[in-house]
Amino acid sequence: MTTTEAAATGTTDPSGAAPCHGAPAAASEQHPGPHGYSKQKDQHLKRLRRIEGQIRGLQRMVEEDVYCIDILTQVSASTKALQSFALQLLEEHLRHCVADAALKGGAEIDAKVAEASAAIARLLRT
Repeated sequence: MTTTEAAATGTTDPSGAAPCHGAPAAASEQHPGPHGYSKQKDQHLKRLRRIEGQIRGLQRMVEEDVYCIDILTQVSASTKALQSFALQLLEEHLRHCVADAALKGGAEIDAKVAEASAAIARLLRT
């Protein structure tokens, strides 16, 4: 099923995301690339490794019985780092995937806007 068909029938994959670039909506199938983040993939991976290091640091802090407030400070920093990463990824999605759908028009743009709106709503709940 294409994005247009999914939008017309009101179906999306179980995560609630519409497929990128008109790909099938089946959860088991991958969305074809390139994606909006593809040009900065190495930078994103480097950033995620830094965040992973922050999380490992949290584990060490707990193992070493570090003062609660110091751990909470690190939790806050890790959370902000993930939120910042998410916002960058969302911006790239809007610039690439949503803009591509806007050029195509029709139901595909409606599906992409709904998908982006749902992603924003998930980010705001955290």
